[in-house]
Amino acid sequence: MENNIIIGIDQSTSGTKALAFSANGEILGRYDLPHRQIIDENGWISHDPMEIYRNTLASVIGVLEKTGIARERVAGIGLSNQRETAVVWNQKSGLPVCDAIIWQCARGASICQKIDTPETRRQIKSVSGLPLSPYFAAAKFAWAVENVPIPDRKNLCCGTVDSWLVFKLTGEFWTDYSNASRTQLLDLHTLRWSDSLCACFGLDPAWLPKLTDSNGFFGETDLEGYFPKPVPIHGVLGDSHGALYGQGCLTPGSIKATYGTGSSVMMNVGSHLVSSEDIVTSLAWCIDGKAQYVLEGNINYSAAVIKWLEEDLQLISSAKEVEALAKSARNMDGMYLVPAFSGLGAPYWKDQAKAMICGMTRNCGKAELVRAAEECIAYQITDILSLMQQAYGEAPKQLRVDGGPTRDAFLMQFQADVSGVEVVVPQSEELSGIGAVYAAGLALGVFDESIRENRPVRARYLPSMEKKRRDAKYAGWKEAVKLVLQAK
Repeated sequence: MENNIIIGIDQSTSGTKALAFSANGEILGRYDLPHRQIIDENGWISHDPMEIYRNTLASVIGVLEKTGIARERVAGIGLSNQRETAVVWNQKSGLPVCDAIIWQCARGASICQKIDTPETRRQIKSVSGLPLSPYFAAAKFAWAVENVPIPDRKNLCCGTVDSWLVFKLTGEFWTDYSNASRTQLLDLHTLRWSDSLCACFGLDPAWLPKLTDSNGFFGETDLEGYFPKPVPIHGVLGDSHGALYGQGCLTPGSIKATYGTGSSVMMNVGSHLVSSEDIVTSLAWCIDGKAQYVLEGNINYSAAVIKWLEEDLQLISSAKEVEALAKSARNMDGMYLVPAFSGLGAPYWKDQAKAMICGMTRNCGKAELVRAAEECIAYQITDILSLMQQAYGEAPKQLRVDGGPTRDAFLMQFQADVSGVEVVVPQSEELSGIGAVYAAGLALGVFDESIRENRPVRARYLPSMEKKRRDAKYAGWKEAVKLVLQAK
């Protein structure tokens, strides 16, 4: 029996899915499990690391049993994961010392405020490529170390979700360079953990995982006895980096945007660092010892805005309703929703900002509010595309997109219109998982380079809005954001 199946584990903010891929890159099946979103009275957001691990085991078993694929056929595993989410655990017991602090959670703001000086901000940005912010994992690690009783600090592990899952599956404590570059603790120039940045946050470098290539060998797992013999994990990428890799954005200047709970807009800038004042520089990946860098902007609320309409306002019963509602809305060009529910990410970096709806008139009804919610997603993406053009010195020619909201034709057309860039939607929505699976399958020799060819496209959207109207609408958005930033 030929072992030529690659399993992709895509561990996201909302759940964990397993994908089974054939030797020609076809998705044979998927299995999804959600996990709880733990929100306390402070609005702090957490996940249970043990629940995520149990769901990881169950999803892999689930996809194999659902598809009828013999477990003996699995050649390897690739893993993509939610980034910046911080997990702290005891290496001896294998148990977390607290719930995982997820990337959306701003509880690390007190840590950032404590160390915030002009010199520290400059140092952190120049070394890590990231601005001082509770968004990234370092402040979350520091918050846990300061606020959670931890009697045994000698055996402490501080890692992102990839490190946690690799540790639980294999017993090894590793991370790849893409995830490491989002902790705010990696020196982008030396590709090593920075002692000086660890000291800034009061962290011991010994608590951090070992570093390896994104297509490196992370260890083997028998999935707690499910596999007849151990299977290698040979590809790990942060979810957004996985999507960039899966989208085929391998050359400098290529850009993708992932529409998920939040959004990541990422531009491959090649083998040399490109810096920007308002968006961040990270590693795209390190493959076979060769590093590539990215410019990136992150948005806190993307599809989560639609979830707010559904769960909190109860204006809709499903996200499937928003496209038709947005198309039916009356023209409200002066109305804007700025979704700063947990502050504003790039390029504003204002974690204390509050959400605002402005420019409403009596004509605003459900459809108009839904449309404003749709439009705010595209405006935020456009903010970042504009800054990337300034930093890289070249206008984007195409935006490759992925994530569930890309099924929404209104949103995709508005994205093309307001940004003035062609938007390309691939046939598959599983780009994060695909990227990790490509890295694993290529490293293991299950795939060859032809796997990247002939990626089918589901839809293309060309800009059709008159430039004068586009410029006016975008200028109105910038004014709305200014109101949010100026609010006390």
